[in-house]
Amino acid sequence: MSPEHAGLITGTVFAVSALAAIASQARLTTWAQRRIPGPPAITVGLFVMGAAFLPLLPSPPETTVGVAALAACAALLALGGALLYPFEMDTLVRFAGPDLVATYYGAYQTVCDVAVSLGNLAVGALFDVSAASGAAWLPWAALASIGALCAGAMTLFDRSGRLIAA
Repeated sequence: MSPEHAGLITGTVFAVSALAAIASQARLTTWAQRRIPGPPAITVGLFVMGAAFLPLLPSPPETTVGVAALAACAALLALGGALLYPFEMDTLVRFAGPDLVATYYGAYQTVCDVAVSLGNLAVGALFDVSAASGAAWLPWAALASIGALCAGAMTLFDRSGRLIAA
């Protein structure tokens, strides 16, 4: 792939992601507040974010279909994030109470940063394994599975009562 095509693809992905988030955030949050309580909204958002990787399974990003799949992935990731983030932050504030919000946010962000770093290393290793084995679908299947597992874990936490602030 030429650098020009790579830049165009990258720009398209960022544009689609930004436009999807900007166009949907307020309406999606308002809709969810009326129809889905906090923890289930987080679960649906996680599920959508995991499902975002499914369009990438059959198509390499270097093809026209692959670029469309990559754009669909970016849009679904943005929509899933737009759905879950407000409820995620609300849950954090409820657990923190009025005196520890900054402490909880700082601890939460630290844990997220470590998890993202480790996740990036693991996904990079999966790309290496998939390139060596010819299993181009492997990273996308793993990411979709992680989204489904996280949505399942969120459902279990919600049903166990652990997401209700004391």
